[in-house]
Amino acid sequence: MTRTADTDEPTLTVDELAARAGVTVRTIRFYGTKGLLPPPVIGPRRVGHYGQEHLSRLGLIEELQHQGMTLAAIERYLEQLPPDLSAHDLAIHRAVVASWAPDSAEETDRAELERRAGRPLGDGDLDRLSAMGVVAPAGRRGVYSVDPGLLRLGVQLLDVPIAHETILAARTVLMEHTRSAAVELSRLFRDEVWGPYRERESDPEHVAAMRSLSAHMQPMVVQALVTAFQRSLKEELREWVKGC
Repeated sequence: MTRTADTDEPTLTVDELAARAGVTVRTIRFYGTKGLLPPPVIGPRRVGHYGQEHLSRLGLIEELQHQGMTLAAIERYLEQLPPDLSAHDLAIHRAVVASWAPDSAEETDRAELERRAGRPLGDGDLDRLSAMGVVAPAGRRGVYSVDPGLLRLGVQLLDVPIAHETILAARTVLMEHTRSAAVELSRLFRDEVWGPYRERESDPEHVAAMRSLSAHMQPMVVQALVTAFQRSLKEELREWVKGC
C-alpha cells in the first residue's frame, strides 16, 4: 500500500483492492470497462492506484447485486448518482440501500415449503408461485428458494382463477411501475434528506444515523404506496363498472 503526497490518503493496487473488497482482479477490471468503477490514478511505472471511493463503490455494487439487480440495471442506477460522491457518501448510500432491501430468500425443501404454505403444493402450484416470484429452484434437486414475505400472498392467489400468463403479465406491470416509483422516491430522498447530511462535516455516526432514519421511513413509505394504489385501483374499477 502506498500514500499520495498531497492528501496522505492510502491508495491500493488492484490486487490490494481485490483482497479488501473480496472480489477478483478480473472482476475489478471488468467493472472498469463497464463504467461501474472510475479509472485508477496512474502512478510511477504506470501502476494504477485505487482509493477508498473505489472500495465503497464496490460495496454498493455488491449490495445492489444482493437485491437481484443485473449489471445493466446497476449501471443505470450508478449513472443517476452525483459524480462527486466521496467514500463516506457511498457508504451512507449503501446503508440506505441495505435498510430498504427486502428480507433475504430462504432455502427449504418441498415438505417444509408445504408446511409453511399450510397445504399440499402440486407442480402446477409451484409453477404459479414461481411466476409470481415467490419461489425458485435453488439449484439442488428438491430444494427451493422462497421469499417469506410473499409466501402467504402467493398461496392465497393459488385459489384465484387467473391464468398463468395473466399472472406473468400482471407481475411485469407491477415491477415496471414500482421500479419507476422507487427511482423517483430515491431521488427525492437523496435530494431532500441526504443532501443536508452531506453539507455537514464528516462524522462517523452519520452512516448509522442515515440508516436509522431510512429504516423508520420505510414502513411509512410502503404504507403510503399501498394506500395510494388501493385508492387508485378502487377508482379505476368504479369507472370500469360504469362503462359496462
